[in-house]
Amino acid sequence: MVSRGISDRRVLGAFRRIEREKFVPEILKAQSYADSPLSIGENQTISQPYIVAHMIEALGLTGTERVLEIGTGSGYQTAILSLLTKEVYSVERIDILAQRALETLNKLNLKNIEITVGDGTRGLEEFSPFDAIAVSAAAPKAPEPLLGQLTEGGRMIIPLGERYSQVLTLFTKTKTGIKKDLLQGCVFVPLVGEFGWDVRKEA
Repeated sequence: MVSRGISDRRVLGAFRRIEREKFVPEILKAQSYADSPLSIGENQTISQPYIVAHMIEALGLTGTERVLEIGTGSGYQTAILSLLTKEVYSVERIDILAQRALETLNKLNLKNIEITVGDGTRGLEEFSPFDAIAVSAAAPKAPEPLLGQLTEGGRMIIPLGERYSQVLTLFTKTKTGIKKDLLQGCVFVPLVGEFGWDVRKEA
């Protein structure tokens, strides 16, 4: 990751501590440390390590933040965020993935994590506001509820674009509005929900 530009020492340290092999299916253990996404079942993936690191580094975490993660998936990014922040609230729409992730995170004795099953595009109003939001699925536009749940100075990283091609986008909430920065191209699974993609219309 250092060779690809990741320089935040705290981020690099967290990646060294969290073993990716704990979060992938047994059949894919041999590929755990490949810098590529891997299937975790239910038509979902564990993201490429570099992309996860890039997203987290872009949030500029210091260790005091309350963070909202949209798309728990395997729990890999959740675990890394837990080492870098005060509290992590994660939303996963697929119950079986949420349960698997929780089991893995409990085995690692990570205690500052709360996982909720639901529509991540709505955020978690009851626990807001958040200092940072990491969205691990692609949306056609930034969900308004998520932007509304940021603190002043809060940041949100999210892949935005078409179904099969997006750009990692960083939003920062300021006194005068929302600042938007485009980072790099990427490809993520779709963010499904009221303020994301409606897969029923495509069935």
